[in-house]
Amino acid sequence: MATSQGHCYEVVLFGEFFSRDLKPILNRITLHSESSSPLHTREIVFEPLDAQQQRDKGTEPILLRAKKELEEPNEPWILYSYLKPESARVHPEATVRPWATCQVIGDALSFAAALGYTRRSQIYKRGFVFRRGSLAIQMFQQEQIDPKTLQPIPALPDTLWEVEVKTASPIRNTQETPISQSIEAVLDVQTFMKGLLDLRRQDS
Repeated sequence: MATSQGHCYEVVLFGEFFSRDLKPILNRITLHSESSSPLHTREIVFEPLDAQQQRDKGTEPILLRAKKELEEPNEPWILYSYLKPESARVHPEATVRPWATCQVIGDALSFAAALGYTRRSQIYKRGFVFRRGSLAIQMFQQEQIDPKTLQPIPALPDTLWEVEVKTASPIRNTQETPISQSIEAVLDVQTFMKGLLDLRRQDS
């Protein structure tokens, strides 16, 4: 069973850093955030059954993603899909991408299959999530997957840390909540992380 939450936008900046820089980056983000909590998620990426035919015709297929928070065992799966980001000419400072999302009660993976999608890959992320106003700052390493048990095992010490600074929930571009407000909020984070962490837009 799924409940649709409509078609909205996400504003996001990306960064990455080496493990040796973890402490100063953690300290600075903590200083500028209201709260923090552990992050441990499983994400499965699906593609349409006809994805290759779409690519052959020059069309990039729309991927479907299923995400589950592992810190909260009773949390439902969230199914979501990003559409092509808005042009860099329109929003040069940050990635602004339309997205659709819905919560799935029950077997999300079978639900995705019923929609005509097949599993492409999965990743486990472990780290921290910080809240700053309307933003969520996620900082994580991708965990390895044990080939025998298919369960996550800790990331290697030298695994890159990835950072996503983004709107914590889907936003609609209205007079009350213009996209420009969210762009300013992520750019504030970019500014106070300067010198420690390079945050940038990307189109993937």
